[in-house]
Amino acid sequence: MRLTETINPRTRDIDRVPTLEMVRLIAEEDARVAPAVAAEAENIACAIDAIAERLQRGGRLIYIGAGTSGRLGVLDAAEIPPTFGAPPGRAMAIIAGGARAITESIEGAEDDADAGARDFARVNVADNDAVVGIAASGATPYVLGGMREAKRRGAFVAGVACNRPSPMQEIAEVMIAPLVGPEVIAGSTRLKSGTAQKMVLNMLSTGAMIKQGKTFGNLMVDVQATNAKLRERARRIVETACNLSSDEAGALLARCNGEVKTAIVVALARVSPEEARQRLRAAKGFVREALRNA
Repeated sequence: MRLTETINPRTRDIDRVPTLEMVRLIAEEDARVAPAVAAEAENIACAIDAIAERLQRGGRLIYIGAGTSGRLGVLDAAEIPPTFGAPPGRAMAIIAGGARAITESIEGAEDDADAGARDFARVNVADNDAVVGIAASGATPYVLGGMREAKRRGAFVAGVACNRPSPMQEIAEVMIAPLVGPEVIAGSTRLKSGTAQKMVLNMLSTGAMIKQGKTFGNLMVDVQATNAKLRERARRIVETACNLSSDEAGALLARCNGEVKTAIVVALARVSPEEARQRLRAAKGFVREALRNA
């Protein structure tokens, strides 16, 4: 039996305990997730390097999953463009059952391996792309079918599951398997397994974006300031990076058409906005590289 399907002896009586004890039991189980993810650090780092290399070549980061795993992929991919200024389509997610499955349960869709392969053929997965299969069990046919098709097409293929061994690791070039143990409710992998997968996807996408020059230190300097909250965040980033007052940072951003990276290079290298943009282009968007000869 797969680890994700086994019975958790610590929660056998969870339906009989007081609510506070129920909450404590769930919290104790959740506390096992972060160490399990940390134990996969080397594999996560390997996957980040491979994903970043494909993105640098102009490829895409593509998640594939079903059910909870698929929805987590959709969530992570959707947040990459506004957070890191990635071009549309640079990160995407494919979920068994299509867009309807994001908000509805379409359980049978996960059993169709051919559909996974067809969906990857439809988006023309190629050798510049990086594919991450997500399945708590590591055995979802739809995901395995997509991963096989991606590998056949020359893409980098990684897997994220909460079982080892699993059929997924026979396909993946890098396998990430945080072993969080049996769920609080047997087989409900939206719980610890889902939390672990969310943590791993956060690391993969964030690490890959850092390696694309999307941060300066821990500041998200490619943020897309598309609303009031993000415009204020952009101002604070420039204020912090350049040690300016709030008014000075706002005025500088205005001079630079709201471009955070440009504003930082203008302030720290003492150059014009156009010179700052030229430096950033030469540095492939890396702020530190653009400042190196300042």
